[in-house]
Amino acid sequence: MKIISSIDLFAGVGGMRIALDKAIKKLGFKDNCKLYSEINIYCQQTYQANFPNTNLIEDLKTLKKSEIKKRIPDHDILLAGFPCQPFSKAGVSKRKSLDMKHGLEDKKQGDLFFNILDIINIKKPKAFLLENVQHLMNYDNGNILKLILKLLRNNYYVPEPEILDAKDFGLAQQRKRIFIVGFLDKNTDFIYPKPTFKKTIVSDFLDRYPKKKYIISNLLWKSHKKRRLRNEKANKGFGYKLSYPRDKYTRTISSRYFKDGGECLIYRGENKNPRMLSPREVFRLQGFPEKFKIPVSNTQAYQQAGNAVPINVVERICYNILKYLMTKNINYKKVA
Repeated sequence: MKIISSIDLFAGVGGMRIALDKAIKKLGFKDNCKLYSEINIYCQQTYQANFPNTNLIEDLKTLKKSEIKKRIPDHDILLAGFPCQPFSKAGVSKRKSLDMKHGLEDKKQGDLFFNILDIINIKKPKAFLLENVQHLMNYDNGNILKLILKLLRNNYYVPEPEILDAKDFGLAQQRKRIFIVGFLDKNTDFIYPKPTFKKTIVSDFLDRYPKKKYIISNLLWKSHKKRRLRNEKANKGFGYKLSYPRDKYTRTISSRYFKDGGECLIYRGENKNPRMLSPREVFRLQGFPEKFKIPVSNTQAYQQAGNAVPINVVERICYNILKYLMTKNINYKKVA
């Protein structure tokens, strides 16, 4: 058996790590994640509950460029779901309303890509996988993505990024994300995975016996319906979304789901108030296994699941990355 090492940056609760680990095991290898970075203390709690004793760098901004060679371990694959809020439609809109910088000019989150770039260029992993919101493709008329690709391509083969949708990979949730892969071996034949189109419906991911506490109150249900009528009249969208158990997929579940569940309310029958998804159900819609531990409050769990990656999609990409590296005769360390 061989070891494939990795680091997990802006890790959230470890979705990309789970996906890579699954792909590695399918090929008969062993995964060794040497380090993760995550600034949110509640995400750290969930990550450590599922991956104990993993070295942590809490804030990559505190890592000086001169320290990278010493503090970042050598690794084969770099994973990074760098912060998406500065590039998402909602995030950009909010920042504009508050007269704040967005995109790469956001010095708190948006420019964290450059921290990833420094690590890639100094440590030179064999491959990397980056993930972000699909709006990155068109943000600033595509100029930011062009800059990101130009900088990455100085030392790496980076094929054109692709936007993949979770609902095309066996998850009952519409969730489009952009993925960027790169290889130190400068060839030109990497292929992103094709959709599996595995048939699933929403009920496949629901609790068999949902708890009554997730049924929304009369007051909240009335508020949802009022807001929807108001928005329809103003041509501002349609407000809440009812999802039926036999639906093929839900709307994208975001980190704000805990506020009122508006993106996805589960239909319970005529003249019955719908219910919110439970945290476990949201994690299932992201592809997390049943054994995944959720040690935090529901509010934090919803945010963590809403910010996570769709594991089924990332696993397929990681599998293709590994197959690509194998065809290039990349050597890995053998397990003693």
